[in-house]
Amino acid sequence: MSVETAPQAPAHPAGLDNRIVVDGATLTWRDLPELTLPGPAAALAHSARHALAAARHHAVHGTELLLSTASRVDAAMRAELRDAGFAVIKLGGDHTAGDTTSPASRAAETGRLWLLTSGSTGRPKRVGHTLESLTTVRGQQPARTWLCPYAPGTYAWWQVVTLSLTQPGQHLVVVEPDQLDDWPALAAEHGVDAASGTPTFWRRALHRDPAGLARVPLRQLTLGGEPVDQTILDRLREVFPAARISWIYASSEVGAAIVVHDGRAGFPVEWLDRAAPDRPTIGVHDGELVITSPYHGAGLDGPVRTGDRAQVSGDRVLITGRLDADEINVGGSKVSAGVVRDVLTAHPQVAWARVTGRRAPLLGHMVVAEVVPVGSATAPAEAGLDEATLVRWCADQLPEYAVPRRIRVLTEIPVKETLKSDV
Repeated sequence: MSVETAPQAPAHPAGLDNRIVVDGATLTWRDLPELTLPGPAAALAHSARHALAAARHHAVHGTELLLSTASRVDAAMRAELRDAGFAVIKLGGDHTAGDTTSPASRAAETGRLWLLTSGSTGRPKRVGHTLESLTTVRGQQPARTWLCPYAPGTYAWWQVVTLSLTQPGQHLVVVEPDQLDDWPALAAEHGVDAASGTPTFWRRALHRDPAGLARVPLRQLTLGGEPVDQTILDRLREVFPAARISWIYASSEVGAAIVVHDGRAGFPVEWLDRAAPDRPTIGVHDGELVITSPYHGAGLDGPVRTGDRAQVSGDRVLITGRLDADEINVGGSKVSAGVVRDVLTAHPQVAWARVTGRRAPLLGHMVVAEVVPVGSATAPAEAGLDEATLVRWCADQLPEYAVPRRIRVLTEIPVKETLKSDV
């Protein structure tokens, strides 16, 4: 159990001389634009360079800051931020140092950082952190050049950024939104040897350009942000047999809580309810993952119900999806969308799958799915995968009521700005 303390102005960050590749330029943290930010500020970044500059500004000055992309903050959210006392700032675009659209209307809380949740449970909400609570990688680290593909201001973005800001030798290669489809070439060009991404991010790379991905000299691969199944871990292991592959459970509310390096989906069942100083305590109550973490957001001390479904399978605990979306009631029988999804993605010709419930007469709901075949991005006519084949595959492994009744075949893996699919 941790004790909430008032945030303090951060110490001078140790990673200011680390190399950053952003927007086609190679520079250091010191070379980023100098910003003047009022506190508290809600900074809406139109460029990755200005987002990084805002992060450095906070690390140096401790200015109370909420950082996001403009596309994630609609007019209603901007009004909420102004009502909460934030000055809403536009960074980038036609303004080098930002355009103030409203003055701050309260005293700033020095050292406070605010994150917007992904909105998977509804409208995004603010969660308070500090640079200290976001910096969960401590101790001397081997020199790495990290890929940063995440949208600015998200929890995963801050995880990579704080590592580079606070640790010497942790360099950064930033992927702009228009580079997401071709990031392996960028990574190979700049010697990226560590990369963090969602399972959807990795599936898209394997799907679109497996040969290009294999040319990236990765020694560390990290997955998080979505359910991580055995198939994606195994496929990445085939491409990178010598790399360390990790999956991390983290959220804006509880911070980084589970880290697994053994190449198996889920985490060991013996980790449940294990108490240790300065480490999260993980539990499962009524099928829901519950975490007590020293890295929690402000005001969230104690057990936090995460909203994620967790189930014990043998010696592992698997996280299959969100509680409000994972369970499908088919004529009184409960179906886990995550379990059906894992069966589909285990098919050797399936690159990605999404499983949902659809209203149906008599049954209430029926299971339906969308899939993207391996190879469909470059040769859709040769993918050779149809609905009947996949229905038979599922029928061999699932109860009759859990077999998808409709399977739609797509040619591209859909992805949101958060690098997640709607799974």
